[in-house]
Amino acid sequence: MRRRVETAIFIAVAFLVGAVCLPGGRSLAGADDDEARVLLFSGRDIWRNGAFVHTGVLAAPGGFEQDGLMLKLLMGGGVYRYNAGSLSGERVIGVTWMHQAMAGFRIRRGNAEFKYFFGPEWQRHKLYPSDTGNRLSGQNFGLRMTGELWYEPTRDSLVAGDISVSSIATSHSSRLAFGWRVAEALFTDGVYVGPEAQYFGSDGYRHRRFGLHITSMKTESTEWSAAGGLARDSDGRASLYLRLGLAQKLTD
Repeated sequence: MRRRVETAIFIAVAFLVGAVCLPGGRSLAGADDDEARVLLFSGRDIWRNGAFVHTGVLAAPGGFEQDGLMLKLLMGGGVYRYNAGSLSGERVIGVTWMHQAMAGFRIRRGNAEFKYFFGPEWQRHKLYPSDTGNRLSGQNFGLRMTGELWYEPTRDSLVAGDISVSSIATSHSSRLAFGWRVAEALFTDGVYVGPEAQYFGSDGYRHRRFGLHITSMKTESTEWSAAGGLARDSDGRASLYLRLGLAQKLTD
């Protein structure tokens, strides 16, 4: 009975966290890529054992169509649970907050676009019950490095990926996705649909995902993305996952 009540409470909190994700702000109608210097973005991610939200801003002084310096500010939080090896497998519920401030650079070569970011990161994890064997417990400061790829081999195909590494508990993640353009009659320039694979890890924990994504659903100055599939972690737990995101470019 205790386990069922705990599960019900966790799922309720997870959906609440997902529902309160900020939409990333208001954009000016008719934003032009050649004029835009600021992009607001947000997203949410949920599966059986975790729910996370984030929001942030990406600034490009020279514009998003030019190579050059970029600045990314991001904040987020969420709730998750895991089985603690240091507590004889007892279930632990964690609540986390994080902030990142990273400088970066954008390079475009032909149909390929590369972004690189590096900067400080702050995380705080509250664990119930306390798990002193978890290096993420408490307040942590570190450095994070990320890289992003967007490559269109042809007009109707896409290869996208990213990788991120932090000095905090050696946490890291990666994603690789392929897509093909469809639904040009419904969305501006159509949308990319295809398979994706994701991986998340830190000290003592691994998480893998395989699913389908929908990318570049554009409506005026707003761009949406979504993905879903099967997730499984190193505790042997598996469930469906859902990820949603949006981005809005602002002009002067």
